[in-house]
Amino acid sequence: MDLVAKYQGVVGRVFRNENSGSSEDSYVERLLDRISNGVLAEDRRAAMLELQSVVSESRAGQMAFGAMGFPVILSVLKEERDDFEMVRGALETLVGALSPIGHAKGPANEVQPTLMNSDLLSREVDNISLLLSLLSEEDFYVRYYTLQLLTALLTNSPQRLQEAILSIPRGITRLMDMLMDREVIRNEALLLLTYLTREAEEIQKIVVFEGAFEKIFSIIKEEGGSEGGVVVQDCLELLNNLLRNSASNQVLLRETMGFDQLLSVLKLRGTTYKFTQEKTINLLSVLETINLLIIGGPETDPGRDSNKLTNKTVLVQKKVLDHLFMLGVESQWAPVPVRCAALHCIGDLIANHPKNLEELASKRLGEEPDLEPALNSVLRILLRTSSKQEFMAADYLFKNFCQQNPDGQTMLASTLILQPQSMIHAPVEEDINMSFGSMLLHGLTTGENEGDVETCSRAASVLSHVIKGNNQCKEKVLQIELEAPTPILGRAEPLLHRMVKYLALASSMKSKDGKSSTSENVFVQPIILKLLIIWLSDCPNAVQCFLDSRPHLTYLLELVSNPTTTVSVRGLAAVLLGECVIYNKSNASGRDAYSIVDAISQKVGLTSYFLKFDEMQKSSLFTSAKPFLPRKSLTRSSAASMAEIEDGANESSDQKNEHPMLASVFDSPFVYFLKRLEADIREKMVEAYSSPKSQVTVVPAELEQRSGENDVDYIKRLKTFVEKQCHEIQDLLSRNATLAEDLARTGGNNSSSLERKVSGGSDRVQLETLRRDLQEASQRIETLKADKAKAESEAATYKNLAGKTESDLKSLSDAYNSLEQANFRLEKEVDALKSGDIEALKEEAREEALKESEAELSDLLVCLGQEQSKVEKLSTRLRELGEDVDALLEGIGDDAGADDADEDEDED
Repeated sequence: MDLVAKYQGVVGRVFRNENSGSSEDSYVERLLDRISNGVLAEDRRAAMLELQSVVSESRAGQMAFGAMGFPVILSVLKEERDDFEMVRGALETLVGALSPIGHAKGPANEVQPTLMNSDLLSREVDNISLLLSLLSEEDFYVRYYTLQLLTALLTNSPQRLQEAILSIPRGITRLMDMLMDREVIRNEALLLLTYLTREAEEIQKIVVFEGAFEKIFSIIKEEGGSEGGVVVQDCLELLNNLLRNSASNQVLLRETMGFDQLLSVLKLRGTTYKFTQEKTINLLSVLETINLLIIGGPETDPGRDSNKLTNKTVLVQKKVLDHLFMLGVESQWAPVPVRCAALHCIGDLIANHPKNLEELASKRLGEEPDLEPALNSVLRILLRTSSKQEFMAADYLFKNFCQQNPDGQTMLASTLILQPQSMIHAPVEEDINMSFGSMLLHGLTTGENEGDVETCSRAASVLSHVIKGNNQCKEKVLQIELEAPTPILGRAEPLLHRMVKYLALASSMKSKDGKSSTSENVFVQPIILKLLIIWLSDCPNAVQCFLDSRPHLTYLLELVSNPTTTVSVRGLAAVLLGECVIYNKSNASGRDAYSIVDAISQKVGLTSYFLKFDEMQKSSLFTSAKPFLPRKSLTRSSAASMAEIEDGANESSDQKNEHPMLASVFDSPFVYFLKRLEADIREKMVEAYSSPKSQVTVVPAELEQRSGENDVDYIKRLKTFVEKQCHEIQDLLSRNATLAEDLARTGGNNSSSLERKVSGGSDRVQLETLRRDLQEASQRIETLKADKAKAESEAATYKNLAGKTESDLKSLSDAYNSLEQANFRLEKEVDALKSGDIEALKEEAREEALKESEAELSDLLVCLGQEQSKVEKLSTRLRELGEDVDALLEGIGDDAGADDADEDEDED
């Protein structure tokens, strides 16, 4: 009652307004009075119905109910359990008080009455215990509305309700028992348990202990598996909640029930071409379950790795690949989200698992005699699909197949055999009989005539996985030569050169017709650049092949300095240029590392060149790179949108204004690889500037002997000249090293034209110092401007807050003064009442004492009269018998007096 009184005071002073609060309060108060003090049962029930209507339609009614209604309604639930109609009405009223009213949303900063009511009801554990006890009632609607009320409480106060249920003996057990109740009750209990188990690990363990797995799969089977409705979805969501962050629950499922019942949900029943939205959601939920088993548990769990390995092994042994390939590859009617999720699961299953990799490599799809390797089928999807999401999923599969799998890479590279010229220009649909490598090469070359470099870039992405970290495969692919597109040219063209040509072609296509198609093809150049970077990494022969064509270097220099290209393209081009320096083993003039450094310095400028690395590292693609593709948990609220994924519809919110495919290009391993390369490139640049170039023959006029000069003077002059030249060379090398280290460490701004005008080493160093100071000063000015704007904004905010706070304090002060006055008045009244009451009590006590004394005196006189009569009768009788009565009485009086004296002495 004290808690309700406090709440009532808060509501009355903070949230009540003059327009609606008073009328609603008085109306709710009258209804509550009729419920608690009414005599007629029908009148009390009618009042309950009216109260239910008020709280379900009015925010003010909800607020008024929270202020004074809980004691009355809870009293009904406690003391009138036999009156099912009143109990139902009480539960419905509580549900209405805890349910938001959608059409009457208040300001964002206003406290919601439903949240306040939920807080009040869930604050006492006894209230939750009372509600759980109602689940054992026989009345159907009592159980139904109780579950709805618990769900509403859990939605508004999840943490408190979870703690309360855990503290109540057999609280979870009562909820689990509801899963065996009638269908409507079961569905409500299932929904409640899905909310209850999302974050509470202890509740998850108890639910599993109570036999949740058996009950879940029993309901799924009863509802028809993946063909079932939202009930199957709730079951799978509950299952995923139990498995998501618990390796022990995964082990329990694997060791007790196994994965057979789970995989049976993946089987396509009936008409396989019919995929309703609910069926799609259910299949996505099962695929999420498989993904959770593949993950193996939370990262902090020490047994996660072993559990993940065991789960992967058992799943493949249970033929999960058959179901996944049916959904992801063979079923052409499956929705795009299902196909993508199935391909992702296959990629996760084979990652770092040798046996599963072998299983996939030997997997064949189709029917006899038209069987083909599963990897060929996936590659065909990757090249043909119109869905960017499906391409990314298939590419993810190839990435995991080639990662740390040199044997698999070699197997795929061994199939890279050119088809005849007639097959090269054949349509993509005629690749059914091609090998994996031939199909890949077909994809690499098919877009040239059609002007479609997107297919080429997709094939390039797969090729980058095949050769990554495998020099044997790089050398193998380096030997591939394509027929010249124009017969007049005669000689064959290396595949590496063709990829550079596609890179330039993609750049020209962006500006065709003057229309911006960047949003569509922005990923093409990064994918091809990624292939070239991986190819040239630690492969001097690939670097030599790249530099064999002088236009390649010129194009790269232009690409790095082109302001119209994206930051990622300029950065990747700069990395590719750096690889031409650090992996260059050539001594040929114009192709050696020193020549490349000179070309960069003259055409781009070292300051601008190193700035490209800094710009790329600051981009969102670099800063938000993740080790794996994040997957959102499927819930009722998110499932519908996940099931309707279209290209571009689910772009990650983390990649603002970036194409989703760029996130797959700049994955975490590739970003780490680029950072390591950048450090090597900077170090190699410093070394190139610090060391002399190749030997150069210089014969200045000072070296010739003058006429009339003898040999001794000639030798002395030569010696002096050589010493002077040595000092100058050492000074220039030292200054070059200082400049290179400074550039490599700090970068700089783009002023390469000015740098090329400065020829002297001393002037260049001085210019760099001034330029750096100017840049730092500009940065400080910009920082100060930003700080000033921020401070002004904060000052305005604080000023508004101060005004609001002052107004609130004034209102509170007025309210406090009013309360003080009322309190003072009440105290005076109490004192007056107290003084009057005391005098009345004294007079009443005095009258009572007199009445009691008179009554006792009267009784005593009656007793004395009766005794006197007896004495007279005895005296008469004694005289008749001849006894001296006076003598006898005197003795009795003396004895009595002596006894009284003895008692007084003892007391003293």
